Amino acid sequence: MTELAQNSTARSLWVVVNGKVYDVTNFMFDHPGGEEIIMQYGGKDVSDIMRDHKEHEHSDSAFEMLQEFQIGTLSASESFNQKNKRKENSEKKLENFIDIFKPMLPQVWNSNFSKEFYLKEVHIPRHRSGSAPIFPNQYLELLSLTPWYVVPLVWLPFVGYLTYNALLIASPFTLIGWFLFGILNWTFLEYTLHRFLFHIDQFLPDNRYGLTLHFLTHGIHHYLPMDGLRLVMPPALFVILSFPFYKSYEIFLPKPIFYSMAAGTYFGYVCYDLMHYYLHHGRPLTEHIREMKSYHLDHHYKEANL
Repeated sequence: MTELAQNSTARSLWVVVNGKVYDVTNFMFDHPGGEEIIMQYGGKDVSDIMRDHKEHEHSDSAFEMLQEFQIGTLSASESFNQKNKRKENSEKKLENFIDIFKPMLPQVWNSNFSKEFYLKEVHIPRHRSGSAPIFPNQYLELLSLTPWYVVPLVWLPFVGYLTYNALLIASPFTLIGWFLFGILNWTFLEYTLHRFLFHIDQFLPDNRYGLTLHFLTHGIHHYLPMDGLRLVMPPALFVILSFPFYKSYEIFLPKPIFYSMAAGTYFGYVCYDLMHYYLHHGRPLTEHIREMKSYHLDHHYKEANL
């Protein structure tokens, strides 16, 4: 156990689960509960902790994801026996589904996955250092990688443009009222699309078209929930998705209402995407945000239909 105890820092962090030794150094800062939680158990046996509902009972998905970090076992004398192939278990598992070290979209398109198998596997979270590639084309791949700060940089100026146009033709009461309504409108749209489009599994077509579209729009987020460059919407994709709503509002609503409501809707989106990123990678500062983070991560690691 001496070697195990020596690996209990941020530079090298090992834990033991059921007699197996795992090097979780590269996963530490992506741990959903925060790196400070996992570091306090560095160099220790966490078998009981991971099943303790008072601490935080881990899902079966968490145990499956843990396998890729196994580096050895403890013998009966509690000495460390190193594995020859660190990723032996995870590579065997991944070869039956999507290899996260190769462009993933062509794999889904060219696969013969049944819908039942696809939905089961895509909701088992995986982890890797850096972002797993989606496209074989480097330019499309670049467009799919979005740091969190790109969202306010791109969309807040547009919110400002809409607000300015509203100020020119709308009263302050009209602007404020419909701006707030726009925020509520975004909340309704996001919940409706997420709940009744991305998670209506029984209506998902059982063919390559349906599975590929699902993976591209939402499945990848459940497959790699801690990928920091794919937690917010790429601007190009959000332009495509939001354009029909934007044009319909422009056509059917009076201009003062249109500009005010559109500004609030896009502002609501910015707040949502930043909060979404924070719930994955931020450290909760209040009890309410901690509860939000726990509930959201349960959606990824325990029950996708929460």
